[in-house]
Amino acid sequence: MPDDKQQDAILLVETDGPIARLTMNRPDKRNAMCEDLLDALNDFFSNPPADVRVVILTGTAGHYCSGLDLSEHVHRSAEENLYHSRHWHGVMEKIQFGGLVVVSAMFGAVIGGGLELAASTHVRIAEPSTIFQLPEGRRGIFVGGGATARVGRLLGADRMTEMMLTGRKYDADTGVALGLAHYSVGEGEAMPLAEQLAGKISRNAPMSNYLMVQSISRIADMSQSDGLFTESLATALSQTTPDAEEGLRAFLDKRAPRFR
Repeated sequence: MPDDKQQDAILLVETDGPIARLTMNRPDKRNAMCEDLLDALNDFFSNPPADVRVVILTGTAGHYCSGLDLSEHVHRSAEENLYHSRHWHGVMEKIQFGGLVVVSAMFGAVIGGGLELAASTHVRIAEPSTIFQLPEGRRGIFVGGGATARVGRLLGADRMTEMMLTGRKYDADTGVALGLAHYSVGEGEAMPLAEQLAGKISRNAPMSNYLMVQSISRIADMSQSDGLFTESLATALSQTTPDAEEGLRAFLDKRAPRFR
């Protein structure tokens, strides 16, 4: 559990060996993303604890994240909104490509910026209460936290366009079918599964995890020939590490590997 000093923090941080649990903590706002919460995420992913390999990201009071706190955006100029969007992009890049594997345990609102945030994470688990939505178009605005690059890749541009035009909502099972989530679980089961998967991922070889997080989505942006060459570089690097030697020896010895 968080210590007494951080019970009221906007981002609760708990660590247990190689696993960190981050809880967005704005219950009165359905964990809407304000500047302070964005900065807290940025601070953590800019300088995570040295021993942490996997992060579980979740919300509190029945919601993951309901998107941007629009009360902070009403009086922003075009220039300020541009810089804010670019800052958001930078934080999402740190979550996706910072080197840690991030698992989202989702329930309730995964809306607007909350969906953009979830799409930057690597494993997504949804409970029955989960609602996926991009309502920006219904509010006279446009996405600015990376949805066109991430959610659009998951759904396809055509389906994302319809989702924004109509304000359509998707539930957990449909989210899995469309790629917004990887797992649909029962009520109260997202965190236990997240912890189970985080434990499994944390026991992988660190370089293998790093290469999976860094390479696969980038290769998807490349031409086939460039992607295949990048894949060869990744496999050459991974297979010359001490962990690769241990993994192969463990397979031949019919035992579990002991990675660094």
